[in-house]
Amino acid sequence: MRRSLDRGHEVIGVRAGWRGLVEGRFEPLGPREISGLLPRGGTILGTSRTNPYKLDDGVERVLANFRKEGLDSLVAIGGEDTLGVAAKLHEEHDVPVVGVPKTIDNDLGATDYTFGFDTAVSICTEAIDRLHTTAESHNRVMVVEVMGRHTGWIAVMSGIAGGADVILIPEQPITVEQACAEIQRRHARGKDFSIVVVSEGYELTYESGLRRQIAQEEAIDQFGHIRLGGVGHALGADIEERTGFETRVTVLGHVQRGGSPTPRDRVLATRYGLKAADLVHEGRFGLMAALHGDSIVEVSLAEATASLKTVPEDWYAVAKAFFG
Repeated sequence: MRRSLDRGHEVIGVRAGWRGLVEGRFEPLGPREISGLLPRGGTILGTSRTNPYKLDDGVERVLANFRKEGLDSLVAIGGEDTLGVAAKLHEEHDVPVVGVPKTIDNDLGATDYTFGFDTAVSICTEAIDRLHTTAESHNRVMVVEVMGRHTGWIAVMSGIAGGADVILIPEQPITVEQACAEIQRRHARGKDFSIVVVSEGYELTYESGLRRQIAQEEAIDQFGHIRLGGVGHALGADIEERTGFETRVTVLGHVQRGGSPTPRDRVLATRYGLKAADLVHEGRFGLMAALHGDSIVEVSLAEATASLKTVPEDWYAVAKAFFG
């Protein structure tokens, strides 16, 4: 944003994500408004789960408010849902939009990493580190439920970094029986505690073929998602019943989404912002800033939102090497 201001552009903030464009909620953003943002997490503009395509006249209102405000371009910052709307608006209505990949889930295609992810992994890893102490002291199995929706990037990365003994993710679902067997083998070798990391999107999977998705609410939001959460408690009860080992559950929840960003996320967000500003200045729309290796490049929004970036088998193999 500072690059755009330095170039003489006027910058307007949209409140509450797509709802702000539907309702026409704007505010000027200048040097004073953005001062001191680097160490702050979250967003000063707010966000929402609003999908213009699911509201009566939602898209028409977005287009009308865009024109009414006299905007020349739009920078959409978010994950698959936010950028999915942006891609559709560009494709169907030629809206001049540029994307910036921000989600803790790291599930956007066409970029190696999204910003927000490293901070979430850091928070989860610290929690796992702390749980090691109490698990060992009390000879318990500790189940840690982390976010990630339908991908297991946070679980895999924090589980590897935190030395988890079993990691359960949606993409490579080992059974509950297999998880219990790993814990029992570990205890048979004289280890009286275990750390199990489970992603909120993992379906409880059994050797019988039964699979069970745990959710806090079955209601579907405007992007077609249920509100996940609770699998940790269900898994913990299963483990305790099957192994006889005392089991406790920690659900990290929204603590993963807050606090001060890691240095890596601060630098990555800054580099993405500069790329987005350049794309806008050059009039190149329908694109998203992305990380390939150590280079910031542009990719098409359509490509970035075509499918979820899931944890591949080779990454999960790294995690499994340390099971038990």
